[in-house]
Amino acid sequence: MKRILSITSYIIIIFTTFTFFSCIDKICTDEDNGNSNSNNNNSTNNDVINSMYIYPFGQENRNITAEITIQTNGSIDLTNIETEIPALKYNKSWLFMLTQDDCKQCSFCSTWAAINGKPLSDQYYYDIRHLFADDLPPDVYYLGKTLGVNDGTGKEVRFAFTTTLAPELGWMHANTVINKGYTNNYYRFFMKSGLIWDNVIEMLNYGNGIAFHDVNANDVNNISDIYNHYIIAQDSIKKNLSDRGCKTLAEPNGNKNYVYAALNYNSIQTMTAQNGSVELIYPFNVTTDLNKVLLQRYFIEPEQIKTKILSELQKSKEQRQAIHIGVHGTDRNWSNLLLWLNDNYGKDGDNSIWMPSLEEYYEYNYYRIHGTITKTIINNNTIKITVQLPSDEYFYFPSITLNLKGITNSQIQSIVSNDAITGLSYGNYSEGVMFNIDCRKFLLQHATHYVEQYELNRNTSNKKDALYFTNQLKDSPKKIALLNRINGK
Repeated sequence: MKRILSITSYIIIIFTTFTFFSCIDKICTDEDNGNSNSNNNNSTNNDVINSMYIYPFGQENRNITAEITIQTNGSIDLTNIETEIPALKYNKSWLFMLTQDDCKQCSFCSTWAAINGKPLSDQYYYDIRHLFADDLPPDVYYLGKTLGVNDGTGKEVRFAFTTTLAPELGWMHANTVINKGYTNNYYRFFMKSGLIWDNVIEMLNYGNGIAFHDVNANDVNNISDIYNHYIIAQDSIKKNLSDRGCKTLAEPNGNKNYVYAALNYNSIQTMTAQNGSVELIYPFNVTTDLNKVLLQRYFIEPEQIKTKILSELQKSKEQRQAIHIGVHGTDRNWSNLLLWLNDNYGKDGDNSIWMPSLEEYYEYNYYRIHGTITKTIINNNTIKITVQLPSDEYFYFPSITLNLKGITNSQIQSIVSNDAITGLSYGNYSEGVMFNIDCRKFLLQHATHYVEQYELNRNTSNKKDALYFTNQLKDSPKKIALLNRINGK
């Protein structure tokens, strides 16, 4: 009998001990990791941010005919008007590009955040859903403004850059843990394996670009294996990004097999690398569409970048190289570099820089080389300008600057554009009048989304974003209605 009781007691002790440590384990994995659902913040925040908005890239306009009809005051000879698409958009005088390798989370919460006036952290990392829920690291700080240029007519254009993707790897689907107000620890703000799809979506919504980098090939020295994985990676990209495809390669690890595979893969149209047979861009001397050309980039630190910029700017614009920088991780030093670019050469400086993603520059140059401009004089006072913009596969930036030489803004009485043009601004430049033409099909819907975001959460940053996207639209009653919503009228 005593033996039976002893065995029973032993079993009870084991069961109690197991239960106790199981509870401890539960407390550690839920409470201490900041995953607890014990407060109402989680369910509320998840309801608000359950679905990510993404611009419908797969339905973008292609092979566009843009028309502008200009009525003048009759003081000029319309036959003397000359037209051109300048070497750089907005008539800027030098080109700067940034490509961030290895699909890093900091490309969102450091690089993108700095450009768009969002929170920055020296110790932690966050995702877009953290930002939506206002669940942020404890040490956040702000640059106090957005970073970019104005388009030559007074409208803001924010800096853009390229991030590489790892579309074959499962961690791009990682979830974001939201627990606003939880301060026992900040595990939810520890660095993830890399950039997740939600963050990529919002980065693309703001006009940034993407690139292939490493693929999950069994043998990265086998060109066929890499080629096959480009196809697999492309399929994943399109499924996760509203049918947006990728046409850019940032060569990984100096491995030229990626370049050789890309030369055979038609979807990759523009490539960049830091060594080997690379070509420097002199934007004012480019006479080809740069298709399949391997373009130079540099891996140097922020202070070295400043030195290189200052050296190039001593030259005439015709002699200046494009400065294309590669980087892996970004931090406060890189945020400060972007701030320095804005304050010296952007909208708060001399306004001379254009900083697009590599794929936007590639498209713009493609339109400049292959686009055609036709002038039709309707009567003595009226001229119609027709611009044909032929597109290639995976084009998403149907936007150009069009210069008209021999006319000034004061000589224009009215301007009418066709429906293909959704965004339009114009003003004087050194030789005449410049027109910034945007033909993105869903620009109105895009602006409306960010107005709605501001109406849901009326903070200063959301208002700046709502105004930024709304001001991209050409003048219309619908634009006025959106501005009235932003301003509470």
